[in-house]
Formats: sequence, C-alpha cells, structure tokens
Amino acid sequence: MSTPVSKRVQKRRDALRMSGLRPVQIWVPDIHRPGFADECRRQALLVAAADADASGLDRFLEAALEDLGKDTWV
Repeated sequence: MSTPVSKRVQKRRDALRMSGLRPVQIWVPDIHRPGFADECRRQALLVAAADADASGLDRFLEAALEDLGKDTWV
C-alpha cells in the first residue's frame, strides 16, 4: 500500500526543515489580470524616459568604477 500524498509531502517538508531550510511564500503579479500589459508598458516608458534623462549618470558610474579600481582591484 502506498503512502498518502499528504504524509509524503509532510515527510519531505520535515526533511527540508531538518536540513536548515524553511518555507517561504512568494506572491507574484498576475500576468492574466486585465490591464497588466498596459501597466508594464507604462512603467517601461517611465524607466526609458528616466534613463534618457540621466546623461551624466554614465560619466558618474565610470568615474566611480575607476576610483574603486585604484584601491581594490588587482
């Protein structure tokens, strides 16, 4: 006779806990929800506009990386 599914699942969860893991529940956006694609598009356009507006950011990041390289990179 086979073990009921709930007992097998519990046994697996107990083994995972014994190995130092714990369960975590993660909620993600529902991609099937009406308006999801429109909201993605809206946010992408905002990011693109902000990126295009950050003309000095590349120079700042390059200078920061160069500065880091002087002290920490071999």
